[in-house]
Formats: sequence, structure tokens, C-alpha cells
Amino acid sequence: MDDNTFGRLLREARQRALLTLEGLAAASGVSVRAISDMERGQSLPRSTTLGELLEALGPDEDERRRLVRAARRRTHQAPRQLPPDPVVFHGREKTLAAVRAMTAQLTAPVRHVVISAIGGMAGVGKTTLAVHWAHQEAGRFPDGQLYVNLRGFEEDTRPLDPGEALGGFLGALGVPSADLPAGTRERSALFRERVAALRLIVVLDNARDEEQVRPLLPASPGCLAVITSRERMSGLAATEGAALIALEVWSEAESLAALAARIGEERVRAEPRAAADLVGLCGQLPLAVAVVGAQLSVSPGLPLRVAVRELAEARLDALSVDDRRADVRAVFSCSYRTLPAETARFFRYLSLHPGPAASVESIASLAGVGVPAARRRLRELVSASLLTRDAEGRYVVHDLVRAYGAELVERHGDDRHGAEARLLHYLRHNAHAANRHIARYMPERADVPVPAVVSVAIDDREEALAWYRQEEQTAAAALRLRTDPGLLRHRVGLVQEWASFHVIEGRWAEEITAQRVGLDAAVALDDPVALVRAAGSLARALVETGRLDEADEPVELILAQLHRLPAEDRGRAERSIAWTRDGQERHAEGLRHSRRALEIFRGLGQRDQIAVELGSVGWFLSALGEYREAIAKCEEAIPILRDLGDRGNEAAAWDSIGYARQQLGDPEAAIVDYERSLRLFEELFNDYSLAAVLDHLASAQLELGDVARARASWTRAADLFDGLRVARAAEIRAKATALPRPEAQAAP
Repeated sequence: MDDNTFGRLLREARQRALLTLEGLAAASGVSVRAISDMERGQSLPRSTTLGELLEALGPDEDERRRLVRAARRRTHQAPRQLPPDPVVFHGREKTLAAVRAMTAQLTAPVRHVVISAIGGMAGVGKTTLAVHWAHQEAGRFPDGQLYVNLRGFEEDTRPLDPGEALGGFLGALGVPSADLPAGTRERSALFRERVAALRLIVVLDNARDEEQVRPLLPASPGCLAVITSRERMSGLAATEGAALIALEVWSEAESLAALAARIGEERVRAEPRAAADLVGLCGQLPLAVAVVGAQLSVSPGLPLRVAVRELAEARLDALSVDDRRADVRAVFSCSYRTLPAETARFFRYLSLHPGPAASVESIASLAGVGVPAARRRLRELVSASLLTRDAEGRYVVHDLVRAYGAELVERHGDDRHGAEARLLHYLRHNAHAANRHIARYMPERADVPVPAVVSVAIDDREEALAWYRQEEQTAAAALRLRTDPGLLRHRVGLVQEWASFHVIEGRWAEEITAQRVGLDAAVALDDPVALVRAAGSLARALVETGRLDEADEPVELILAQLHRLPAEDRGRAERSIAWTRDGQERHAEGLRHSRRALEIFRGLGQRDQIAVELGSVGWFLSALGEYREAIAKCEEAIPILRDLGDRGNEAAAWDSIGYARQQLGDPEAAIVDYERSLRLFEELFNDYSLAAVLDHLASAQLELGDVARARASWTRAADLFDGLRVARAAEIRAKATALPRPEAQAAP
């Protein structure tokens, strides 16, 4: 999709409506200059401006949806996700000729070409070939390149979920995170829709099997999908027409050429027998040759015969590998032994990082060092070819190197537990800091920094969201780790802190997965407080995705733990149940639990919680028709909330008052209250509550006969709920669609 999609769609809609720029300006109240800037791609409309334009244009629902979606997008460059092309690429001439011929088929737009080449053992150069080939052919694909490491063969974590990979692809293609569907199937469909008219390369690296790959394949002519895997993708060959290419280790000549490129042809010619022995000890495995070459390049005076002796000695102590043609542990050992002691220790801890790519802050926390020291040691490891960097500057460890480093952790008796605890605390502590800028409700207990864990400077909402997006793959991978029982407490805390990000981004599928992990950990710990919190968050996520009946199970878990909870936590648990019952429209039950919570907080004398619960009781009374009592409860709460600076709950109380006044026959007064609520929620960036109040406001506007404003309010509410992927969006949009259009009202 081009960068001026909204402008083009707006111009087409205006022309279909037979309106000039001046005519649309007069009908919408938006200036001619502003409309012209939008049509030329110079700007995008705010939500209110978009509503005014849509009201004036009167598009059908499909056109309206396209305009709304395009208005959310920001200008973005074609994705360039490929890792850097190797400075020197060796060998594989016949293979390159074959794959170039396959790419040439794309000059006839019949179908995309899928390449599962790049079968072969670990370290044989599958990724190097795929990346080099993609860089060579990039000129044929002007719409960019997508790349993902699918982590198909990691010992300590599960393969990357295709849905997570699709989330990264769609984000790179300009889809806002709020627009990402929850399920893998829906994400796959959106991905194929977005690339339908594009020519791009998709590199799916280190795939586990066909099922992991299939959702990630483009389905349009002009796209090239390159897959690497240790497994042969025979199923893709049969069903998708994939061409299979199997890589073997280098020939001796190729290995010697690669070694000479690293250390100089003069050294190889001076000791040809030793050079041949070296590559032989490497099993002619490209990764092993590269590591040995890097080690020798920083020791220009070391005779090759000495290097042969050292490598042979290391092999005597090395453990065997699955493929006995190459013992890469011995190769890594020679490079590892050249590292200074502190860098060697740093490398061992780095190998425990679970994410597909690691930020310097997360690595520093894992290793227990400061960021400046981490940067120095990372440069040493990159120079030693034990580490690479991706297109975004993050650090990537080859899975063989990772496995070798993890073995060293065990051999040296390093504190794996402490390292993983620091990483989990890094993810938790900085999420807590980020939540000060994005969360509606902060966790009750302050987070205390742990020594040697990096604290990231997060000063505003944008920085908070940027940090979350940088670390979300690491957090997801950390929750998949098969960690020891001593880390269960850290997992519980991590899940609780990341809930705010999942909620405001509408990532309900991720939230459900995370809260189930947190719930399992709480059960294992036999911690009723943590169990109730995880169950409450899980119930909410299930309600928001329309799985209302499934929410009963976590509610039952909460009810079973109430007698074990301290009074304050019992009050919060009752509140959580009440919220779930509200989402299920079981208001009588909700009122019962809300009143119990109010009684508990009154007993504790907690003024802030009393005020919050007064507002909640007020809402349930309104929903059950006890309107005057509802107003009284909310009016009792508002002065306290205002005094405490709790604008979010004050806004909720005004919404409840407005609803009650509307039901008592005073829609004009209700609109005043709703608008007060809206102003507060807009200041707080609380899109969820904003949408809920807009729903109420629209009904009052309609009651007063203002059909146009009612439609605009419901449409805006539906768009907000759509952005949060809340199931309720369809119901709200149906209300807007059901209203008569101005032309229909004017018809005789």
C-alpha cells in the first residue's frame, strides 16, 4: 500500500459524492486547505475531523472501513529487515546459479516461488546463503524484504509462534499494532491481503516444520519466499510447489578459500598442510571455519601448525555432536579461549538470552554488568564471530553458539538462576516504569530495583510504548522458558506488569497466553493473591474477546480463594468478579460483589478505594434501574476522587450519572455529564472507556433526534473498539449502520 492511501481514498470518495473541495469543506466544517493537504498525503485527520468528513461524504460501510483504516496509518518506508550481507561470500557457485534461475521465473507473474533450501545441518551456511541471495536479488523486489528467525531448533525455548512472526511482519508493513487481529489465521489473511499487490522477499529462517511456515507464506505473484530449516520441507514441495535445495559442508577448496579470505592467502600458502588440517578439523563446516578464521586473524603471528595442535587438543575434551562430521564445540573452544576472562563470563551469560534478538540493556541485565561494559564486550564477541547484529542493531546468537555457551554455563558452575532472575526482573522493573505513563491503574505495590539490573530512562508515553515493543519478543520467549521453580515468583510479577501493555494495545491473545502462565505459576506457588490477580486478568481478556462463558472458570477460581485472602486483596477480588459479571451483563451479581467490596474497604477505612467502589456500585444500580440511588452514590464519590486526583474513576462516575439521568428522562443533562466524562478519558488516552462513553452519548443524541451526531459517536466508538480488538465493536458498529442516512430521511 502506498504512503498516500488515505489521500487517494478521500479524493475518490469526494468525487463519488460529486463534491468539490469547497463543497466538502462547507458540508464538513473542515477547511479547504486541510482537506487538500490530506488528499496530497501531507497529513492525516484526527478522529474528530475524520468523523466530520465521513458524515459529510456518507460512504458505504466498506468504503468507510477503508478510510478509517487508512487514516490510522503513518508514512513508513518499505521494510528492510534482512541481516547485513556477508562482507565476503565464499563457494556455493552452483547453488547460487540454481537459485538465481528460480528467481528469474518471477519475470513471468504466475506464482510466487518458495525455496526450502536450505536444508542441512546447523552451521552449514543456510542463513548466510539465504541472506546473500536475498541481498543480490533485492533490486527485483522494490517493496522490501521481510526476515524472521523462527527459532525452530532451540534447546531452552519453543519455536516462535507463527502469529508472533506475523505481528512483526504486519508492523513492518505499516499496520498499527492496534489493528493486528488476535488469531494466527486472521493475521495470515491480513498479511496476504497487504502483500497482494507488492513485490517483496520473505526470508523465513530456521523453521521447525511446514506448519510453522505455512501461515507466513505470501500468496501473490511477484513475491519470493526463502525458507531455511534443518528439516527437509517435503510437504511444502508437494503442496506449495517449493523447490528443495540441500546444503552440504564446503569442499576442501571452498574451505581453504574462505580461510584465506579471513587470514590472508600468504599464510595459507606458507603452511598449506596445516591449513588443510585446520579446515579438516573444522569438518569443513562454514560456521566453524569462520570462527577459526576470526580467531587467527587477531593473532597474525601464530603459526598455523600451532593452531592445529591446539584445536586437536581441544577436540579430545569436546563432547560429541549429532553430526560427527564436525565437532563445532572444539572450534568454538579455540575462539572462546582467546577471550579475556570477563568477556568469556559475559559470553556464557549472553548464551542464556531466550529472545530471537537481544537489546544491549537486556543483555547487560542478564550478565549483571553496566551498559558501557556490555557494549565493549559485545564488540569483542562480534569481532570473534561469536555474535552478529540484525538490521535494527540488536544482537543475534547462532543457535549452535548458544548451545555451546549454555554448556559452558553448566561446566563453570555459573549462576544461571541469578542471570535468568535478573533478565525477568529487567523486563518486570522497566515495565513498571513504563506503566507510569500508559497504565490506567498502577500495581498496588511499588517495584524495587535489583542491583545489576538496567533501569531504562522512560519519560513519556511514546518512550514507554517504544520500550515495550523493543522487548516484547524477549518477554514472550522468557515466559516460554522451562525455568526452574525458583523463578516462579518472577514469572508472576512479569505477567502482572505486562498486562497494561497488552490491554492498551488490544493484544488479548497474548494476554490470555501470559495470564495462563501466571496462573500456573501462582498455583505452583500456592499463592492465593497472585492466583486471584491472574484469574481476574484472564477473565477480563476472555470477556473482551467475546468468550463470555469461558470467563466463568477463572471467576470460580477466585471465589474458591476468597477465604484465604487478606482483607484488602479480598476487596479487590470482589471488584474483579464484579467487572467480569458486568462484561457478561449479569448486573445483579455484579452489584452484589461490588457492594461486598465497598463493605470491605469501608471496614479498612481506605478512602481512595471507598470512592472507587462507590462509583462502581453507582454503575450497577444504574444498570438495574435504581437511577436516583445510583446518582447519589456517584455524587458521593466524585469529590473524593477529585481530591485524590483520580481522574479515571471520576470520569467513570460522570458516565454513570449521565446514564442514570438519561434513563430518568433528561437526555440534555445526560449529554453534559457524558461530555465531562469524555474530556477526562481523552486526557488519559483511555480509548476503551472513551468508546464505552461514546456508546452512551450516541443513545442520548439519538433520543434528542440528532441522528448525524449519534451515528458519528457510534462510529467513533466502534473504531476505538476495533483498534483494541474488542468483540463489542461489531455490536456498536451495527447501531451506527442501522441509522437512516440523510438522503433516506429526505426521500418522499
